[in-house]
Amino acid sequence: MSKIYIFGHKKPDTDSVMSAIGLSYLKNKLGENTVPKVLGDINKETQYALKYFNLTPPEYLNDVKLQIKDIDYHKNFLIKETDSIYNGYQKMLEEGLTGLPVVDEKGYFIGLITIKDLSHVIVNENAEDLYTSYDNLLHVLKGEEVLRVDEEIIGHILVAAYRSTTFLQNVKLRRETILIVGDRHSIIEYAVESGVKLIILSGDAQIKEEHLAIAKRNGVNIIRTPYTTYHITRLVSLTNYIKTMIRSYNPTKFENTEFVANVTDINNRLKHTNYPIVDRRNKCLGLLKITDLSEKHPKRVILVDHNEKLQSVEGIEEADIIEIIDHHNLGSITTTSPVNFRNMAVGSTCTIVYTLYKERKIEIPTNIAGALLSGILSDTLILKSPTATAKDVEAVHELAHLAGVDYKKYGMNLLKAGTSLEGMSKEDVLYNDFKIYTVDDKNFAIGQFFTMNFEEIEKDLLDYIHVLDEVSESNNYSLVALFVTDIIKNGSYVIFNTKGRNIIELAYNIKNIPQGYFIAGCVSRKKHVVPVIMPIFEN
Repeated sequence: MSKIYIFGHKKPDTDSVMSAIGLSYLKNKLGENTVPKVLGDINKETQYALKYFNLTPPEYLNDVKLQIKDIDYHKNFLIKETDSIYNGYQKMLEEGLTGLPVVDEKGYFIGLITIKDLSHVIVNENAEDLYTSYDNLLHVLKGEEVLRVDEEIIGHILVAAYRSTTFLQNVKLRRETILIVGDRHSIIEYAVESGVKLIILSGDAQIKEEHLAIAKRNGVNIIRTPYTTYHITRLVSLTNYIKTMIRSYNPTKFENTEFVANVTDINNRLKHTNYPIVDRRNKCLGLLKITDLSEKHPKRVILVDHNEKLQSVEGIEEADIIEIIDHHNLGSITTTSPVNFRNMAVGSTCTIVYTLYKERKIEIPTNIAGALLSGILSDTLILKSPTATAKDVEAVHELAHLAGVDYKKYGMNLLKAGTSLEGMSKEDVLYNDFKIYTVDDKNFAIGQFFTMNFEEIEKDLLDYIHVLDEVSESNNYSLVALFVTDIIKNGSYVIFNTKGRNIIELAYNIKNIPQGYFIAGCVSRKKHVVPVIMPIFEN
């Protein structure tokens, strides 16, 4: 069963990270195979919660784009370089393929052969040369081992087609001669005395004991086969090592992690039929027939704390979304088939996950209770946010009990850990909790940062405005605003890009609004920011 990735939005906050962790634990208890992931750097607040409850931080997920490993290509379809051409042809015939990757003894890719290459070898190559193994000859010629001296056979093929007297008088046998002969004992005697490399006895011909003794003394290999001389001459060149027919030692090949979209683009130019698939060490994994691209298995994902395409992972349109758990307004995510979508008007996605535990009667362990508690306290500002509901309050009290903490004290320490500006750049503050929204063809972005000391930000106000202007221009955002929320004062200071001033003025009905203006009661992006700004774009 393939893994299911569970993750929140691109700028992970405590709610998105902890809901992924909590939901993954629940799903796994129910028999599924899931793993929590994050799409960006984990902020200080979340790091504090993870460390406090001894939770392993989720690993980073770069994208969910379709890769070759998600395709049903011909895995393990390959052949060793010392196998015979005949076996390679049979392998392609059985699979209905026109190409075959060739590997060395350790499985490393060395080249590609095709049916076209095979035709070239049979029609144009010198069929007199043989470079193969004794075993290949036995296998292809359905032979019987009479005398084996060498494991590898290298030489030139000669057929005893003349009359015996003519052959003995006119044909010079050498050490590298590979002689095909029937029950012509005078020629066999001549061959063993000459010390040829190999004698292939056709038609199950017998060899005299005295000739066999000479062969042993002179190091002559002997094979007996039921095939006729004609049949042997047709097959013997196909016993050659398959590496002898490689014409393409550096064909276009792909690692199994390559994106399918890239493969398609390259194939549109090259128009090849087959591509070898390798791992990062160049070990061959099989062969991709271009028609295999239709047999795909997209990565399976569950989204938490978001349902906006712009907020999700790269390649989300190529993934199989099987479930969405969220507490925000409906966004732009679309699916190709029906999915389980749990959307509740509560203050935190972790509250929904808590509800799922209760519905399925699954016990919540201490560390998972701490994780879910942290997400709720963060998103509801320790239940002070207007987004907090009775369901959030219920969840906080039970989870705090299970986690063994005083939720007010722990919540305050959690928020304090996240509001420290130490070591943070202006960009870090903006992107600490940053979301992008789309209305028709226009985009705007809202960052939110919690602090109990706005003066630290105010002294660098011009620098923050400059950053917002740069982000707006480089991404074509109509508005980029940073809401610096002070939960003690129960409000937010708003900083905005220069060209976005008119939007903020219209949204909050404040003419000539100055940068860093304090908006009393504005603490929730979901209730006090986005619903106020979005109608300006819709008009």
